[in-house]
Order: sequence, then C-alpha cells, then structure tokens
Amino acid sequence: MRASILLLPLLALAASGCVAQTAWNVATLPVKATGKAIDWTTTSQSESDRNYGRKMRKQEAEEGKQRRKAAERCKKHPDDQDACQYQGYRAGY
Repeated sequence: MRASILLLPLLALAASGCVAQTAWNVATLPVKATGKAIDWTTTSQSESDRNYGRKMRKQEAEEGKQRRKAAERCKKHPDDQDACQYQGYRAGY
C-alpha cells in the first residue's frame, strides 16, 4: 500500500506529460496541415526546372520535324524560294 502511495505522484507526472504532449499536438495540427497543403499546391524550383526542360525538349522536337519537312520540300522543289526558306516554328519563341 505504501508503494502505491509513492507511485501515485510519479503516475500523475507521467500522465500530465502525456496530456501536455497531446494538447501540443492538437494545437500544432492546423499549422502542420496548412504547411502540407501549401507544399502540395506550390511548385518547387526543381519541379519548375524539370517541367521547363520537358517543355523545351518537346518544342525542339517539333521544330526538328518541321525543319526536316521544309528540307524535303526544298529537295523536291529547289527552284521555289518559298520552299527552301524555313519560316516555321522555332523553339523557345
């Protein structure tokens, strides 16, 4: 019985720390949730760079296709100045 009286204050201290930690977690939850939502909605610099690189590679591929078509037209009609000058798409513009 005497041991239980000595353990009661220790148990109270342990429980109060647990309650305090839970209260702290509940109080900071909205801040953590807001931060996570902002991370999901914003684009980091590395993501932006990766997306820009992908976009430029697609544009350059399209420009290459059009330039090859223009070169084919120029081979078929070498006297036609309009067919031999590339006036098409240019990547990055």
